[in-house]
Amino acid sequence: MELPHHVTLVEVGPRDGLQNEATFLPTDTKISFIDQLSETGLSVIEATSFVSSKSIPQLADHETVLKTIKKFPHVQYPVLVPNEQGMKAALAAGARTVSVFTAASDTFCQRNIHCTIEESLERFEPVFSLGKEFGIPIRGYISCVLGCPYEGDISPQKVAHIANLLYEKGCYEISLGDTIGVGTPGKAQALIREVKQQIPLSNIAIHFHDTYGQALANIFACLQEGIQTIDSSISGLGGCPYAQGASGNVATEDVIYLLEGLGIHTGIDLEKILSVGQWICKMLHRETLSKVAKARLK
Repeated sequence: MELPHHVTLVEVGPRDGLQNEATFLPTDTKISFIDQLSETGLSVIEATSFVSSKSIPQLADHETVLKTIKKFPHVQYPVLVPNEQGMKAALAAGARTVSVFTAASDTFCQRNIHCTIEESLERFEPVFSLGKEFGIPIRGYISCVLGCPYEGDISPQKVAHIANLLYEKGCYEISLGDTIGVGTPGKAQALIREVKQQIPLSNIAIHFHDTYGQALANIFACLQEGIQTIDSSISGLGGCPYAQGASGNVATEDVIYLLEGLGIHTGIDLEKILSVGQWICKMLHRETLSKVAKARLK
């Protein structure tokens, strides 16, 4: 068994994590959160989302957050964009890397972004055009790659086909998301084997949720297939607001511990990550208590 020598972690807590937390964090807290993460050795931190504030009210302050955070030279700060309007807003706020998102399930795509998979890819055409015009790298997300809450099992061949379409359109990396956390190691390996027949292994990332406690096992299985990029969320923040019952993302702390135990280099300071995780949980708890207290006063 040969494992990679180095793995890149994509920290998704500030976006994918916070968007599914019931508590709205103040803007200055979000900014401090990202700035603290930037000092841990992480090289990619997903900063926020330029999706409509009506859809994701927890990230309505996306413009201020992106403009205000400290931009560390060794760190990328991708932001999620849903369409041309979101891309233009992100560019105006100073985005240098963006992400687009679709799904491997038409039903989930309809429930999530109100269009089919094919229509979602059509929406991204102006995003890719603007990306080429301004030299902005674009990352692609595919949800429900190992199962859908509405359609059940998803074919690995279908996922590979969608991944190839995103790659051909210009995505430098495709993140395969087990949105409802139903994947198991064998299915995860089978998926990677199928997708890497369509796009280079170096352009594939994985994104696991821990609904059934399988996330770390799935990650280990994918490492055996040569995967070198893993999405994770500090303290396991977040899940998916459109997948009922899906628990949080796999915790960054747990992934680093796993990788270090395998002798795989990340360049990330685990002690600093633990400290930031404790801090952000404390902030969320404090805001929740404040919200409860205000509700009682009404």
